[in-house]
Amino acid sequence: MTTLTEPVLETTQPGRRQRASTAARRASAVLLGGLVLFAAVGPLLLADPAAQALDRYLEAPSLTEPLGRDEYGRSVLARLAHATRLSLVLAGLCVATALVVGTAAGILAAWRGSWIDTVLRSVSEVFVAMPALLVVLLVAATADGGVWALYVGIALAQWVEYFRMVRARAAIVLGSPAVEAARLLDLGWWHVVRRHLWPDLRPLLTTLASLGMVTSILAMSTLGFVKVGLKPPRAELGLMVTESFPYYDVAPWLSLAPVAVLFLLTVCFLGLRRTETA
Repeated sequence: MTTLTEPVLETTQPGRRQRASTAARRASAVLLGGLVLFAAVGPLLLADPAAQALDRYLEAPSLTEPLGRDEYGRSVLARLAHATRLSLVLAGLCVATALVVGTAAGILAAWRGSWIDTVLRSVSEVFVAMPALLVVLLVAATADGGVWALYVGIALAQWVEYFRMVRARAAIVLGSPAVEAARLLDLGWWHVVRRHLWPDLRPLLTTLASLGMVTSILAMSTLGFVKVGLKPPRAELGLMVTESFPYYDVAPWLSLAPVAVLFLLTVCFLGLRRTETA
């Protein structure tokens, strides 16, 4: 009896893990799609996030205002929609920039080698030696917390991750017999990138990008929380949490809303990342 059940367990366990991984990916994708839809459509339909109504100071949630109003009478739902859109758009720009720069530099270093590889590795080691959040903090502080300063700081902090991973993986692929054969046949660099490098790097880059979105969003929120990032009255998730602290005992919904969005965004992107690495 034991000899019959053991093979069945061995064959069913991977199948169960794969189904669970697929279900987690679908759930993460659906939830993330809902948040993206809220960030895209919400700012178009809701009120101005900076519009004040002091007579509605700390108004409790209602049918017309599901998340209530803040200390200036501003719509929390409208501010949350604008803050979510800002986080997703800015994080997407940072990740896209870091991915393109880091991937191109990593492939160039692995392909050319010699002094180009030495210079790029030396530059990357400087960024590795500095904490990523410190790089963002320095850039944001020197530029007085502007959006573009935050974008440059986060992109600078992230590109080195793509460079180091892509360089290590590209060196293995470029040294493989298949690539050597393509070079002997003089098929060109585009053939090598399209048929050999990109299929091998795509899962790695997808995983890094998912993790990079989480890192970017949390970095923006952290800087906003300590009031070094974006400045009021701009709607930003970390800044919304900070502004709501003095009123937590009488209006807890002010801080719960942005914290919930941060939590859901983190869960969604990490859920996608786990399924890619599974």
